[in-house]
Amino acid sequence: MDKRKELIRLRNVAKFYEMGDSVVKALNGVNLKVFEGEFIAIMGPSGSGKSTAMNLVGSLDVPTKGTIYLDGEDISTLEESDLAQIRGKKIGFIFQSFNLIANLTVKENVMLPMTFQGMDIEERADKAEELLKLVDLGERMDHYPGEISGGQMQRVAIARSLANDPEVILADEPTGNLDTKTGTIVMEFLERMNKEGKTIIVVTHDADLARKYADVVYWLLDGELDRVTGKGGKSLFKNGKKKRKGK
Repeated sequence: MDKRKELIRLRNVAKFYEMGDSVVKALNGVNLKVFEGEFIAIMGPSGSGKSTAMNLVGSLDVPTKGTIYLDGEDISTLEESDLAQIRGKKIGFIFQSFNLIANLTVKENVMLPMTFQGMDIEERADKAEELLKLVDLGERMDHYPGEISGGQMQRVAIARSLANDPEVILADEPTGNLDTKTGTIVMEFLERMNKEGKTIIVVTHDADLARKYADVVYWLLDGELDRVTGKGGKSLFKNGKKKRKGK
């Protein structure tokens, strides 16, 4: 029995969408676990269901069927207001398109998540400055997103994801809009955060990236879990045969 702390579990989770007279099964019967301190990748081609899986893993959506546990609590049927509070404290998000607010400075963008947790303005400002220095943007904190590069915007997004000191950082295609060199810098920073204790979940279509950085890779295909691999490409799940410890 695995004695590590289980942070997230999807149990037989499905997400269906009605499109006229037909039903699209974006995700169908997926099982997935995330343990504390793991670096997880959710991998798949376009249309595989990985974006839907990200929304469910990150508590941005609720399943049509199945159960989602966060820190042992069933969150499958919670209202959006309750989900927002939970994910605001436990999960930090890094989006491919950065999702920075154009009319806020870099520092104000990083301060924003702390506003919703009731932190006073002086504490928010001090924490934002600390985080921006951590990602080597101490000299850019009064700039606006339109005044910095794509790589710098992604580093702002990383700083923002750390604002509320979440247990989990969920990154959606974090290198998708970056050149190879800048993408490597971003991934190495996430790897460093992982080594310092953060649980990292990366959603990607880049197989090389997934294999290089992740402890466990969940491979999705047509909305279903096709296989699970570990370090070195070792098979942990395929064709119904489960090998992963704790699964």
